[in-house]
Amino acid sequence: MGKYNEFLKRFKLLNEKNQFIVANTLSNIFTMREIGNKTHGDLAEVGIVEFINQFMYDYKSKHVGKSLFRAKNHEEDIVVQSEISKEKFSVSIKAYGDGPLQLSTDKNSLMFAELEKHSELITDKDKIDSILNGEAFKSIESINLLPLIYREKEMECNILVFDFEKAKEETAKIEYVSSGNGRKHPIYKFTNSKGDYIFEVRYGGASANALQRGMWTNTKNATNYFFSITGGWINYKINEDLVKLIMLALNSTKAAHVESSIILQKGIEELKKK
Repeated sequence: MGKYNEFLKRFKLLNEKNQFIVANTLSNIFTMREIGNKTHGDLAEVGIVEFINQFMYDYKSKHVGKSLFRAKNHEEDIVVQSEISKEKFSVSIKAYGDGPLQLSTDKNSLMFAELEKHSELITDKDKIDSILNGEAFKSIESINLLPLIYREKEMECNILVFDFEKAKEETAKIEYVSSGNGRKHPIYKFTNSKGDYIFEVRYGGASANALQRGMWTNTKNATNYFFSITGGWINYKINEDLVKLIMLALNSTKAAHVESSIILQKGIEELKKK
């Protein structure tokens, strides 16, 4: 996690110095919801790649979500490389509304299966530590998750990163919660010594879909277990001109795309000068 944590520090520093650049990119990403509810997620991946390449001078990035990892053996969408150390690491981009957030798909149901081996209520700290540091939960430590979170009604956004190390340290109870109350499958809920929600592991059996399995948390209910790269919530605006540009681009020629890209690059250079 060292390489990724250094990257996050650099990202946070860039935001502190030039928040308008970050806000501009996030505004354009969330504008894609005007096209479709899921469109912004895919375009967030390529948007963040180009953001890194254009504005984070110590790093370069490449989008691999639709090729290298399409088999879904991994959860990463982009690869980032330090221009200084030349070290590479993968990042998973999530674009979610403020609320439930999937931290890991746990495709092989290792987490839920491990928890089923124990009692329905676990309060012994040594046992909890053993579970969270065991093989079933190893994968979460290797996932570099970058969640882009939005509040559509308030037109606010945030880059919130979940602190799994803090979550492990402060988990005081693991409790089995049966299905019901609108929930088709059971979960295991993880809480701290005050009873505050931290995260949950959802059922991962064959009949479960992507929304019903894996490790999840909640950006509203687990606030103390996130740190903000953007320094809190920032306002974003819908860019109708961008929507129009995409509509035109889809019906234009390759030559026009090349010409347009030159103009767009000039706009980016102007942002860099501010």
